[in-house]
Amino acid sequence: MMKPSMLRSAVSRCSQLSRRGYATNPVPERKVAVLGAAGGIGQPLSLLMKLNPLVSSLSLYDIAGTPGVAADVSHINTRSEVVGYQGEEQLGKALEGADIVIIPAGVPRKPGMTRDDLFNINAGIVKGLCSAIAKYCPHALVNMISNPVNSTVPIAAEVFKKAGTYDERRLFGVTTLDVVRAKTFYAGKAKVPVAEVNVPVVGGHAGITILPLFSQATPQANLDHDLIQALTKRTQDGGTEVVEAKAGKGSATLSMAYAGAIFADACLKGLNGVPDVVECSYVQSSVTDLPFFASKVRLGKNGWDEVLGLGTLSDFENQGLENLKGELQSSIEKGIKFANQ
Repeated sequence: MMKPSMLRSAVSRCSQLSRRGYATNPVPERKVAVLGAAGGIGQPLSLLMKLNPLVSSLSLYDIAGTPGVAADVSHINTRSEVVGYQGEEQLGKALEGADIVIIPAGVPRKPGMTRDDLFNINAGIVKGLCSAIAKYCPHALVNMISNPVNSTVPIAAEVFKKAGTYDERRLFGVTTLDVVRAKTFYAGKAKVPVAEVNVPVVGGHAGITILPLFSQATPQANLDHDLIQALTKRTQDGGTEVVEAKAGKGSATLSMAYAGAIFADACLKGLNGVPDVVECSYVQSSVTDLPFFASKVRLGKNGWDEVLGLGTLSDFENQGLENLKGELQSSIEKGIKFANQ
């Protein structure tokens, strides 16, 4: 069990990391809204955002249960003011003035469910929330966590287009959990400190559309082909691994909350002008012939400043790229069709 002194030390390190680069400048006021804050991902994500010193105002929204979550995290002695909003009539207030909107709303995956099974429920939820974002905070950065991300990001894009507020640089599918898993699994096999590991993960955010580029991993380790294949498969099946381990009682909520907090922190740093903040994300892209694709993006004051190329791929990765395109294209089309119904 982590001792209180160790926990305080870890939080302090997070704070120092986030504050880096602000020796002379005051940290700007930033409002972050979490939509789905009372859920399995939303609660730990709300806690992690409360710990982030770059957040000055934390707005927590859900259809029910939010006042309790807000009261709970509001007692934590960090910078941000916390307000909880409950029910559709309070959604506008929750969103007004938001710099970043994080969307973990929706139902989780249960054993035997594919991400497609989630589609009709979560797609409808996302469509409604994005309509409200277009109305109340059209310039916010939107961090989409609700699955299936391969489809919910295109849904959001279509909703924003219809509202006349779409800016592709401000819409992100959060694929950071794939990167977090790839780093962890790679470090274990390469016998290197996980904190030093970086692994780009490209493509999409479901099954074979998740393509970790272990050939570009740093520090570089000479892992054999069979091990690379196994690591790739484990990264792709990471969500299923957790769903099965929880035996019907949930999905990847804690690791997803951590990944969501990492990506939101990167967005905040970009907004605040910290140079060269690079993360993988699923965005509108011309890196491939697909309209949306996850790859490394450089974050800035207006969202992403640049979508980076894929670099040199191994033969195995090139084959994986070809294999994922059909499924990813189908998921994108499904989202666009749903949004336009």
